[in-house]
Amino acid sequence: MPARIGRYRVERRLGAGAFATVWLAEDEQLESQVAIKVLADNWAHQADVRARFEQEAQVLRRADSERLVRIHDYGELPDGRPYQVMTYADGGTLAERLAAGPMPVRSALRIAADIARATADLHASGVLHRDLKPSNVLFGTVRGAERVMVADLGLAKAIAYASGFTVVAGTPGYMAPEQSRPGGGLDVRADVHAIGAMTYQMLTATTPDGAALPPSKRRAGVSPAVDRIVLRALAADRDRRWPTADALADALEEAAEAPARRRNRALQLAGRTTGLLVAVAGLALLSGAVPEWALAHSEWASAHSKGWTRVADSTGTISVAVPEQWAGQARPAGWNPAAVGLPAGTSPGLAVAADLSSWGEEYTGGPGVFAGAAGGLERATLPVHDRCARSERAIPGGRVTRWTNCAGTSISYSEVVVGGIYLQIKQVGAEDLTDSIVGGLHS
Repeated sequence: MPARIGRYRVERRLGAGAFATVWLAEDEQLESQVAIKVLADNWAHQADVRARFEQEAQVLRRADSERLVRIHDYGELPDGRPYQVMTYADGGTLAERLAAGPMPVRSALRIAADIARATADLHASGVLHRDLKPSNVLFGTVRGAERVMVADLGLAKAIAYASGFTVVAGTPGYMAPEQSRPGGGLDVRADVHAIGAMTYQMLTATTPDGAALPPSKRRAGVSPAVDRIVLRALAADRDRRWPTADALADALEEAAEAPARRRNRALQLAGRTTGLLVAVAGLALLSGAVPEWALAHSEWASAHSKGWTRVADSTGTISVAVPEQWAGQARPAGWNPAAVGLPAGTSPGLAVAADLSSWGEEYTGGPGVFAGAAGGLERATLPVHDRCARSERAIPGGRVTRWTNCAGTSISYSEVVVGGIYLQIKQVGAEDLTDSIVGGLHS
């Protein structure tokens, strides 16, 4: 291991390939870590390889996008080997993450959209990547947030000359069909195909082969809309693919956000108006007097007679008890079971939270509860919280899926199906009130 490369102090090797070795180094002057790619000795004296290495640095410098690995410096070692000083991606590569198997669907779609945006930035600078693959997708931290970055432009070429490419270049499994034909003529849709192949792999843990099966045939929970997006990107006829990386990114982002939008639309149906709850002898109802069934379960009521508030939907079908500090606002007018993949319609339901607007933010905001009645809930597709840890357990008459440590916070979710009722319980803090809330549910 070299002690220094130029003015940079080398710490350790990050990886090596056929053409270059990458080292982690310290920029002591600017007090930051960098990655340094050094061209291998056996290639350093071949003019065409050396020129390609230098061209890669020039392309990245010219593009100057936070979505692409940035070049900070370029130099030459005493033995003549050139090196590039680049952004250090502390989160590793997509290839490393895929070693653990398929990703949560929404995570896969969001990462794929980020790759597509990065590729669009490259295209905007007039360059095709030609070798997009998981080992060339890195994860780094930018201003405290994780960001996807595209790297390794060793095979990149100017779009202006793409129609005249005569050398086959790329990685099998990700290459578009036209890349395997010398003189096949390339454009931005070759990179679109590679993004589609990576998306397929993130969803299914396999690369597409020829006429790929729809991802949903390999992985439960993938929607027909996602199938269409991915298979269009992978179309053998490039005229049938997404026309640009930005167009693909738009579609992927739309699909990633669709479940959250469906859930929000359903919860909005729980009432167009927001009202303050009024406590009545420790119990609160938004309409009418307290019905007899709301006073049942005396054992539960005895244990929670203080500090809890009860709320019912506008039809009196469902009653849910919550801690008083949660009960600031409610929407009692119903919900649409289509939010969890069931037939559309309006069914009894309500949402209650200290602040319904902040409660609706997935990884911020305060606690609250949604409760909705529907038939066929055993077939429901409940929300998935990608940035949380998951566990599941059975309860009498139903099941609970717990999502904890969400986005590194104390926010958690309980997705509950019990007795014809769907409950989503959002909590903040270490204490888990799921069983108490389920125990106080009346319907």
